[in-house]
Amino acid sequence: MKRIKVGVIGTGFIGPTHIEAVRRLGFVDVVAIAAHGQKSAEQKAAELGIPKAYGDYRDMLRDDEVDVVHNCTPNQLHFSINKEIILAGKHVLSEKPLAMSSAESAELLALARKHNVVHGVNFNYRQFPIVKQLNSMIQKEELGKINLVHGSYLQDWMLYETDFNWRLAPEVGGKSRAVADIGSHWCDTVQYVTGKKIVEVFADLATVIPVRKKPSSAPETFGGQASKEVEYEDVPINTEDYASVLIRFEDGTRGVFTVSQVSAGRKNRLSFEVNGSRHSAQWNQEEPEKLWIGHRDKPNELMLADPALFTSEAKSAIHHPGGHNEGWPDAMKNMMINFYSFIRDGKDPHRDETQFATFEDGHISMCITDAILQSHEQQKWMKVESLREVSL
Repeated sequence: MKRIKVGVIGTGFIGPTHIEAVRRLGFVDVVAIAAHGQKSAEQKAAELGIPKAYGDYRDMLRDDEVDVVHNCTPNQLHFSINKEIILAGKHVLSEKPLAMSSAESAELLALARKHNVVHGVNFNYRQFPIVKQLNSMIQKEELGKINLVHGSYLQDWMLYETDFNWRLAPEVGGKSRAVADIGSHWCDTVQYVTGKKIVEVFADLATVIPVRKKPSSAPETFGGQASKEVEYEDVPINTEDYASVLIRFEDGTRGVFTVSQVSAGRKNRLSFEVNGSRHSAQWNQEEPEKLWIGHRDKPNELMLADPALFTSEAKSAIHHPGGHNEGWPDAMKNMMINFYSFIRDGKDPHRDETQFATFEDGHISMCITDAILQSHEQQKWMKVESLREVSL
């Protein structure tokens, strides 16, 4: 079997995480990495044991050995680099958001379809074993008719005025921060679990810390507080730290979610609850092996991830016996398994169903984010753009 050869653009927090997950597959080789400047690329390649280092990603795109490219760059580069990857004839796996606007993501989706490349977006929360199990339960109507969906995605890494990151700058991170960064994950996960699309939103956004102190040296993402000796400059902030959004699904189901990057003690708490006409279910990413199942007429249950208890549709997502907890890195691995198995098996992105998020899902996410921003600005319900506007 021909091994799949991979190149990765971007060496921050998420790039090495992609590399670690890919290396767990056994039939994929990471052969090249691209960073900003040759010295930086060579240093990272040496650290990660990657044979080829490129100071300019365009040189990597001309490398005939590379079959697939991962785009792990800051947000403002996603559109242009994804476009160049597709035009180079290589399969592409992009970090989210797919682009900076739904107009850009629509163009990328159309282009990927035209050039018949396999295209994926790293919405990895849908890949948790328990999330797969819940999806299967809902499709089998075990919870009954879904009436309500509610939850939140809470973090605290932007809690202090001295917390600073490139995502704070709209020209780099985009017009939305908390919604685009973590709200997109919540919406994708919930749409996947329920099988329902979000079609309308009513949003309230807030910048909790309107002026932040930027350190003289750039800290790493999730790197913690800077040293007290660091000098700072005051920087006005125009993107949201917080948002609450009412949502309506395509079948009339109602919901609401809150996102925050300033909630002390919440490190990476994506959680949601689904209320059906027979039962409820709740999941929290910080305790990923547990699924709470709620009843009216008998004691509630706590289901632990265990392949012996899973439906046949969900068993492929869990790799260890019950009690051997699988978490965030394992969900990332599942994303890579599904993406690379699709390529390995020669499946057609036009015809074959995928078990991973595609550029279509990335575009839907951008449409939701755009609608949320418009809703907040106009203080009214806003419809999410239709995919029918995407043309080849």
